[in-house]
Amino acid sequence: MLDEPTRGVDVGAKYEIYKLMGALAAEGVSIIMVSSELAEVLGVSDRVLVIGDGQLRGDFINHDLTQEQVLAAALSHSDAPHNNARKTA
Repeated sequence: MLDEPTRGVDVGAKYEIYKLMGALAAEGVSIIMVSSELAEVLGVSDRVLVIGDGQLRGDFINHDLTQEQVLAAALSHSDAPHNNARKTA
């Protein structure tokens, strides 16, 4: 689990972190990343979970996922999670 892995680092270090994450993912390693940088999340994730107030607000496969969709889920107060072609149990 990586919590804000690129916060406070320079562009070169960010590139190295992304490269390492990509190599691990290519080996089949699952990575959980917590980030408040939405563009970063969309740029490196295959799947995006949005959690608010301890509840799942959205579960998305990152194929053409937009910042607006993620924000709508984050600001949602509905008990039903938003999803993008993914069912949650």
